[in-house]
Amino acid sequence: MQEITLHDKTFTKFISEEVVLEKIEQLSHQLNDAFRDKNPLFLAVLNGSFMFASDVMKQLNFPCEIQFVKVSSYQGTATTEDITETIGVDDKLIDGRVVIVLEDIVDTGHTIEYLYRYLTRKNAKEIHVATLLFKPDAYKKDISIDFKAIDIPNDFVVGYGLDYNQLGRNLKHIYKLKQ
Repeated sequence: MQEITLHDKTFTKFISEEVVLEKIEQLSHQLNDAFRDKNPLFLAVLNGSFMFASDVMKQLNFPCEIQFVKVSSYQGTATTEDITETIGVDDKLIDGRVVIVLEDIVDTGHTIEYLYRYLTRKNAKEIHVATLLFKPDAYKKDISIDFKAIDIPNDFVVGYGLDYNQLGRNLKHIYKLKQ
């Protein structure tokens, strides 16, 4: 499908599933090279990163663990600065560990900043960020985004785990809001 409608908005196909999977494979190779001997803890940010996290984890060839945290900073198509942690991670797993945050999308950076402060308080040895999508024009924080699969413009996107008011997560391609 080249266009889809979710609620009251129309979206056009932006990035194909094939391109998404190719970019995730490249990012996973980087993670394999960087963390092979570090016994890292991957922290997948729900709900949006579930597909990305699954595809990354299938390609890692070293022992590692994954936990999930649910935080939210979106309301409709706009990000908010109000971060709410809904489901936390086992704090004992963070202490002294290399932690890699798996995000579906990094735009303003509010969620990354929140998680960085949280993981620092929990005594993470190192904190790294790996994201499927990165919006360099929207990013406003000083925290390094270490692994980026795809840079995109500051458009609202859905699919491959990302949603518009809870719809669209199941789409295998990434769609952008039609202007």
